[in-house]
Amino acid sequence: MAKRYGGKFSPQGGSEPDAQPPRGQFDGARVEPAGARANVLFVPAIPLVFLSLNDGAIGMTIGLVAAGLLTAAAFLLREGLRAEAAYNERRTARRPAFPRKISASVLTGLGVALASYRTELISTDAAMQPSLLAPILFGGVATVLHSVSFGFDPMKDKGMEGIDTFQQDRVARVVEDAETHLSEMTDAIKRAGDRRIEARVEKFQTTARDLFRTVEEDPRDLAGARKYLTVYLQGARDATVKFADVYARTRDPRALADYSALLDDLEQNFAARTRKMLLDDRSDLTVEIDVLRERLQREGVRLD
Repeated sequence: MAKRYGGKFSPQGGSEPDAQPPRGQFDGARVEPAGARANVLFVPAIPLVFLSLNDGAIGMTIGLVAAGLLTAAAFLLREGLRAEAAYNERRTARRPAFPRKISASVLTGLGVALASYRTELISTDAAMQPSLLAPILFGGVATVLHSVSFGFDPMKDKGMEGIDTFQQDRVARVVEDAETHLSEMTDAIKRAGDRRIEARVEKFQTTARDLFRTVEEDPRDLAGARKYLTVYLQGARDATVKFADVYARTRDPRALADYSALLDDLEQNFAARTRKMLLDDRSDLTVEIDVLRERLQREGVRLD
């Protein structure tokens, strides 16, 4: 079979054999977990508010409380879906501390029950007591349907066997601070008004998050990666803020080139650190396998 000739000094042969292939623009992209299906639940509270304004003091209060419960349920559902997506993305993760999706189902049922009671109240004669059966049934059905549609929160930890929880908590705090730096970078680079450099920052953030996930899966790597998660990211955030301010005013191509080169260097260093930690983990696995083989051989077990 024909093979293109090339070498280290050929026009297309400058890459190292162990070099990572360049990331695509959409590598690491994730679909927003709280999409239209969750956001549409903000809508029912709007007409309920306007329909309750002319129902008298009691009817209006019940309607506004029901609208508030439905809105709070929609907010909790959106945050619960995002927390569940983050839980599923990680190989080691703790269950959410607060069951947002279950709470959203309960609040939805309460909101629907109050809205139904308001309808019973304004449609019943003053001499008669409104029935509670219909609101209870409507609320129960709404709670069940909400739970069936969106599911429950993760109820147990994942991949936490044999992991020191104290070290995991330390990693969680460091990673949370690192994510704050990345968020501040995102907010700052938007001021530059250049979609290409925004995409370049997102590409670097994807590489940085690969390092986050590696440290989360093995907290022993925190000591070697701490300066990347703190000092380097803080410096990257400060450089991004200064670049965005300068570039928004001057559109200086030299500043753009310098900042792009900085992102290239940071991305290469973060990727190299991630690869080194993965190789160290593989070396530890090889040692464990060799030790186990020697023990089995001493016990007289034959290994083919």
